Formats: sequence, structure tokens, C-alpha cells
Amino acid sequence: MRIGILGAGAIGAAFARRLVAGGHEALLSNSRGPDTLAGLVAELGPGASAGTRLEAARAEIVVLAVPRPQVTAVLDGLPAWDGRILVDATNDFSVRPRPDEPTTSEQVAALAPGARVLKALNHLFAASLAAAPHAAAGNRVLFVSGDDHEAKKQFSAVLTDLGYAPIDLGGLAAGGRLHQANGGPLVGHDLVRLASA
Repeated sequence: MRIGILGAGAIGAAFARRLVAGGHEALLSNSRGPDTLAGLVAELGPGASAGTRLEAARAEIVVLAVPRPQVTAVLDGLPAWDGRILVDATNDFSVRPRPDEPTTSEQVAALAPGARVLKALNHLFAASLAAAPHAAAGNRVLFVSGDDHEAKKQFSAVLTDLGYAPIDLGGLAAGGRLHQANGGPLVGHDLVRLASA
């Protein structure tokens, strides 16, 4: 499967590395243009490519992996989502969210009408995300939250294929809050699901 990645920083590059290692394709984009990603694409090897923001956003599954202040600008002017999956891998460390506020992923969903928005890939540090998903005792856990069951199922199948152990935490409001930066109790925990579990 070809997955578009909006943002080629630490998290975007880490997930692209896992995609390519798992036999999938990663179409990376950034704000400076495809030519500036030639070195990273060469390092990642076959399966990795660079494109524009618009090209990456046309993939069936798109990962949003930019610094939080860039989210609005990156999502502005993209093609209609038409039910494609948008995985919010962003974190906002600048504020501590209040329980009565929408989660950051709910805010992303409001900026991307028509997208089936999931929260994932954000609770691990980039080095852990880039590491092999198979640990000695089992598989590295990745949390997935979202309001669309089929979208979670589809993305979780990709994660499972890569060797991760995806865990569904529920919807964007309740589940997303559990792995939202600056308050989510699951942020930063590099967990392994035992092979026998």
C-alpha cells in the first residue's frame, strides 16, 4: 500500500522507514518541495518517494506529521477527502488541554471535512517509532483512536502487517485524550504486547 506523509521530520521519517522496511510505499512531502527530500528518499531506499503536499494528500491513507503550529496551513487547500483516512500523528506540547476542550485530533477533523480522522503514531518518541516493531518478547504497541470503526480496522491492519500490536482506544474524544500530549497518560510509554497475549 502507498501511504502519503505530510511532513518529513522525525516522526514522518520514522514511520516512512517502517513502511519501507515492511514492503509498503511511503510518499513523503514537506513545505520545501520534493527536491529537498532526495537524501532521505535515497537513505530509505526502494519504496520511498518524494512528492508535493497535494500528491501526498491524495493517498488512500495520509499521515499528518508536522509541528502543531503548521497543521492549519498544511491542511488548507488540499483535495476533497472523500472518506480517505487522515492519521493525526501531531502533538501539541505548548498547552495543557482542559477536559472540556476538543482533543487536538477533533480539531484536525474540523479542519479536514470528509476525512476519516484517526489519532495514532504520536505517543512514541521518534527513535522508538523508527526501531523494529518486533521486540524480544512480542510486538511494540501503537494506540489508535477514531470515530470510524472501518478506518481504524484498515489502518490497524497496516500496523499489524508492519509488526506492531495496535490497540484500539475508542473514539477521538475519549480515546484520543489518552494519548494526547501534555496530559495523556499513555504518551511516552514504549509498551510491548507479549507474544502469548
